[in-house]
Amino acid sequence: MSFLKDYYNKELRKQLKKNLKLKNINEVPRMEKIVISMGIGKAIQDKNMMEEAIKDLSTIAGQHPIVIKAKKSVSNFKLRQGAKIGLKVTLRGYRMFEFIERFFNASVPRIRDFRGYDSKSFDGYGNYNLGITEHSIFPEINVEKIKYNFGMNITFVTKSKNDKHAFELLKNLGLPFKK
Repeated sequence: MSFLKDYYNKELRKQLKKNLKLKNINEVPRMEKIVISMGIGKAIQDKNMMEEAIKDLSTIAGQHPIVIKAKKSVSNFKLRQGAKIGLKVTLRGYRMFEFIERFFNASVPRIRDFRGYDSKSFDGYGNYNLGITEHSIFPEINVEKIKYNFGMNITFVTKSKNDKHAFELLKNLGLPFKK
């Protein structure tokens, strides 16, 4: 069991129940899943780019991503229906907590000129979205072997009543927010 999952189950749930003034322990917000997605539109011209992205995202997430294909053809973007244009991976359970631990403690401190994440990126249902411009911040990626630089979107999906409860959960798990 990861340290963060153990910490959440033994200490953080009780602390959140007390701080949020909840009546039942089952009302306490909890992490449901993390979705990491990459849009790789340039992979239409360069086939090697998709292979590199799959390899790098597999290394970061610890599981193989699914390939997202275009639903419609768009002539202005030289896009055909069925072309491979993105990647997505969903983490749950042990891998989710392991990724949170690595992301908050090892990757986020490597971001240049980092001032904290904006607390206004919640969607109204307790889910938090953030974007990363360079995937090279992850320590698993060897910077010397990078051929292409990819950005990604990370969505933290929580089971909570509202954004305030989800904010408290993520803050206590270690996500650095702006003051």
